[in-house]
Formats: sequence, C-alpha cells, structure tokens
Amino acid sequence: MTQRNESHEAPDATYDAIVIGAGPAGATAAMVLADAGRSVLLLERRGLPRFHIGESQLTYTAEILRQLGLYEDALRQGYPIKTGAEFIFPNGDYRRTDFADQGPLRQPTTFQVERAHFDEFLARHAARRGAELVENAMVHELLFDDDGRLTGVRYEHQKRSHVARAPWVIDAGGRASKIAHHFDTRREISWLRNIAVFRHYTGLDESNNPGHEGDIQIAGHRDGWLWAIPIWPDTISIGAVMPKSVLTGAPSRDAVLDEHLSRAPRILQRLRGTTPASETRVESDYCYYSDMVTGAGWLMAGDAGTFIDPIFSGGTFLAITTGREAARTVDRMLAEPERAGELQQRYAGLYKTGYDSYTRLISAYYESEYRLGAYLIERGFSVDRDRWFARVLSGDFWSDLNPLNTWLRGQRRWDTFAEFEPLHTCPIYPELDAAERAGSPVHDPATV
Repeated sequence: MTQRNESHEAPDATYDAIVIGAGPAGATAAMVLADAGRSVLLLERRGLPRFHIGESQLTYTAEILRQLGLYEDALRQGYPIKTGAEFIFPNGDYRRTDFADQGPLRQPTTFQVERAHFDEFLARHAARRGAELVENAMVHELLFDDDGRLTGVRYEHQKRSHVARAPWVIDAGGRASKIAHHFDTRREISWLRNIAVFRHYTGLDESNNPGHEGDIQIAGHRDGWLWAIPIWPDTISIGAVMPKSVLTGAPSRDAVLDEHLSRAPRILQRLRGTTPASETRVESDYCYYSDMVTGAGWLMAGDAGTFIDPIFSGGTFLAITTGREAARTVDRMLAEPERAGELQQRYAGLYKTGYDSYTRLISAYYESEYRLGAYLIERGFSVDRDRWFARVLSGDFWSDLNPLNTWLRGQRRWDTFAEFEPLHTCPIYPELDAAERAGSPVHDPATV
C-alpha cells in the first residue's frame, strides 16, 4: 500500500455539492446550485479553454440559455446565428427545415459555436455566479462511507492532494466519468458504432453558400454522412461520420475526409476559398448509454451517462438540460432529504426520456439511409413546414403530444435503456406544453 506524503495533503474541504467536469453539463449544474445559494466545487481536469466537438446547437439550447440569464451575453460573443438545417440526400437533392415552423412563442434561432470558447463561456459564468472553479484538477478517487454512499472525492491540483466532501456529487465528467467507470454503467449501442473525422477551415465566405447563411448542412452518402457547421463568421467545422471499417480501409484520415467531401457538391461550394486551420482529428468510442444514472450520494449528467451520435446537434442541449435538472434535484434533496429517492427517480426519468427520444431520432435517420424526410412521409408524417417535425429537430424530446415522438418510442428495435418511468413534461417549455395539453390555443402576442 502506497503511503501518501502528508506534507502534500491539503486540509479537507466541505461543500453542499461537488461537480466533476466543467463542460456544459457541469458548468450549468454548478451555476444553478450557486444561484440557489449552495456552496459548490467545480472540478475540471484540464485547463480552459479545451477542444471539444458538438458545435451546432438546437433552438431549445438558446431558450435554456435565456432562462439561465445567459442569452444576451452569448449573443454578444459573435457566434453565427442558425435559423435552420439543410439535409442533403445521397442523390444530391436537399430539403431545409426552418426552426420558425415550431409555432409561436418558441425560440426560432440558435447559435453555432466553437466549443472550446463556448464551454469556457459557461464555466466562467458559473465561477462569476459563485461556484468555486478549479482547473487542472484530476479526480483520482471517489470516497465512500461504510454504507457505500459517495461522500466526496480526492483530487490532485498543483501537485497537492486534496479531499473535498459533500452530501451530493454530480458527475459531469463526460467520457472520463469516474462514476461510470467505478460502477461499470456503460453499454454500447450496437447499431450506432461509428467514428468521426473532422477539421476546421478558415477564410469562410458565406456568399458562397448555396443555401442559408448560418445553417448546418448534413449530407448523406453511401459510406456515412458529413457535417458543415460555421462556428465563427470566418471559420467552419467539417466532419465525416462513418463506420470504423471505412476509416480502417482508407489511406489516411485526411484522404477519407477529402474523398467524402467530394461527394457533397453543396458543401464544397460553401468551402470555396477556405483553407484547413486545424489538424484532422478522430473521435471514436462513439455511442453508449447507462441504465444507472443516480445512486447513493450521486447523479450523472450529460455525456457522463450517455453519448449519442451528433447528427442532430442534441449533445450540448441534453448536457445543459440534464446539468440544470441535476442541480435542481440536488438543491431540493438538500432541502428535503426525506424525498431523495423520489427526486432521484424523477431525475432519472427525465434524463432517460431525453436521451431515449434522441437516440430513436438518430436511429431513424440511419435506417432511412440518410433520407429521413421521405422515410417519415412514407409512414404518414408531414415534414414540410410541419411544427412537430421542426420541434423534434429543435429539442422536443419529452412531449407525448408530439405524434412523431410517440411513433419513435413505439419502435422496439431501438430500445436501449431497461424499462423506466418516462417523464413527458417538457423541461424547456413547461407552460406551453401544459397549455397545449389542456387544448388552449397558443398565440404570439405580437401577432394578435
């Protein structure tokens, strides 16, 4: 047994909550807890900013930023504004979804972001609002009491070992999640085993864009699909998603990205005059889920529990949403500890309902062979200027009023989580959801 050097051991510290990971889920959780007057330690294993993919955002993301009091500041950052999504089919045809089709009182636009910048933006706000942010803090050990309850963490910072204790720990550590690895919670999604190759380009001139400025483009082809996401007015992220076997058989990651790009003339037209601004990166170990997302003394949020293919831009939104709801749950459990079991069960239902719905939407896209609109039309749905379709693409992953959600949930071949109690109240627009559920008309005051 290795003996610790006590001279390098800092005194123990106690908080109301500890949050592991300062990505969108963790930063949001820490911010919400600090706003509630709770003492919260936010530990980030790397220094900020740090690279991440997942640049395109949903309109529901913009709305939750507004609810968190961050929207106006985000607007001032200069991120490109996204008003819709263009889907390019393998035969070269395309269809666009306009997010304004969701209906009145729903946020019709959102941002495209450079994640290193955006993630730091969220983490710095959490610190300004009272969270204790510690960067380059590597969590080495989870601490449990004799009953198996998680009571804190041991982490290293500036070559000193620190112990922090709290009644509740939120693990938002993404793929590096300590809790997921400790309890071996992760399971593969066998039909979503892909890999992504991507890089950034500068010199973007959106006058070359054959579609709408700021849109994400998603182009399907025989070996996978491509994304094109403007992350600054002069910078665009380009990525190719494919089965691992396709990359294995390619001469290089650069070659496979360039060859796949040659299959999407509309994206190539948009790239005229640009030059690569980053190395070509690879993201693997793509999709997983966890049946256990809460336990004695802990909750997981965002990618710590589940990560799903980024085709419809839901990752950051689900991270921020589950981060906020995990924090709200902890705040309530601190106030009413006797309700902990009930509140954790509700949180698990919300977490799983959101990720389950998103997984099914992604699965439908792959099963459609990258022609989701035609696939849904064949099954009796409308997709052109249809509010339900626009809402699903905007983040409506909870409502049971949406007939597309109902159909997706009925497709048992896409089941992942073990049976759970779903939560069908939209966490972003609960009032609008309740009004529609009651049959009340929803009008935009500016139009009446």
